[in-house]
Amino acid sequence: MKNRFILPLILLLSACASTPPAEKPNVISESSASIDVVMFAMSLAETPYRYGGNSVETGFDCSSFVGHVYKNSIGIELPRSSQEISHVGQALTRTQLQSGDLVFFNTQHRANSHVGIYVGEGKFVHAPRTGARIRVENMEENYWLSRYNGARRITF
Repeated sequence: MKNRFILPLILLLSACASTPPAEKPNVISESSASIDVVMFAMSLAETPYRYGGNSVETGFDCSSFVGHVYKNSIGIELPRSSQEISHVGQALTRTQLQSGDLVFFNTQHRANSHVGIYVGEGKFVHAPRTGARIRVENMEENYWLSRYNGARRITF
């Protein structure tokens, strides 16, 4: 199942990298750090969700997944909770999203109660909930559209 996500992402990243700068779509950041973030996040697809979990062996919740990815891919340590993470970096509009940016949702009747990593083309990777595994979702689905709170870019 993991390979189902990796190959399309590799093709997307290589297509954007070969496009001349003036024609690059606003889907992929030109930063190699953001590509590292997305690739590392995607490599964890199918890792189980575990509330309070913080490792590949035991599973991750949404904020520990994001923190693990940023720390182990580019060496940036983020706060532990999605609420705290929502105050780090630069606020973005949806039209400014690039791969590697963080996206926030209200999934527990409070702002920024869920966080994921934007991968491009309206999709994000996240640790969804108990009983599920890290996976890619479409932000255009009604569930996510109605719960979207905003996005942040972490300076690499």
